[in-house]
Amino acid sequence: MAPAMPCLADAVAALESAYPPALAQDWDAVGLVCGDPTEPVSRVHLAVDPTAGVVEEAIAAGAQLLVTHHPLLLRGVHGVPADEPKGSLVHRLIRAGVGLFAAHTNADAAEPGVSDALADALGVLVEGPLDPTTMIGRIGRLAAPEPFEAFVARVGAALPTTAWGVRGAGDPARTIGRVAVSGGAGDSMLHLARAAGVDAYVTADLRHHPADEHLRLPGAPALVDVAHWASEHPWCDQAADVLRRALPGLTVTVSTLRTDPWTLGGHPAAPPAVVKEGP
Repeated sequence: MAPAMPCLADAVAALESAYPPALAQDWDAVGLVCGDPTEPVSRVHLAVDPTAGVVEEAIAAGAQLLVTHHPLLLRGVHGVPADEPKGSLVHRLIRAGVGLFAAHTNADAAEPGVSDALADALGVLVEGPLDPTTMIGRIGRLAAPEPFEAFVARVGAALPTTAWGVRGAGDPARTIGRVAVSGGAGDSMLHLARAAGVDAYVTADLRHHPADEHLRLPGAPALVDVAHWASEHPWCDQAADVLRRALPGLTVTVSTLRTDPWTLGGHPAAPPAVVKEGP
């Protein structure tokens, strides 16, 4: 007799086992947004963002569940009317029989979680958390040290292409061996990366003044700034593997849509001139 098809509740249980809701920050909104837990599920689609394009992609793929990292409904939601952007997506999902599940800061803090997936994509061997109090961020080591210029190129090659691209701040010749990573916005942990004594810190959404002030400090690691979406996209494959292992036979797909909000990029700036000091 063929095994019974899993239901939506089975998929939710597998995801919440890997990314416990209790790990989420108190301001966050994680878990099942819409969907009937008793309905059968044969196909699940994963993405970072629940955009209109991703919703249509999930429906076209025949998925009964869409799993995203970023929540659709996060702050001050008192209704989901169909004539508003987010409400229209909820209605579109329900009409198509597709559930929506979000694993956000609980996936950031889980072990393995978002930053483990980022580290793995970059070839960083994880040794521990960047922030032990929240388990967010990871510290690790490259298999072999390399110049910062080569490391920035490594990051660019490992992550999905975006208009924003990858930016490095530091001496191109600096040797990079130990690395800190944090998927998503990570400038609040610049001080932890410096305290950890790593050679480089990879994260997203770095701002001018915090980055500038960080780089002025003695022993500060070089910085690699990537697009927020790109830094978290490797998690989709990790979560897909969670579902495949827990529910064999389930078809799991990962979105190919670039949901990074930045769509255009200008020409790269010329490298800064090298100023030689006097004799």
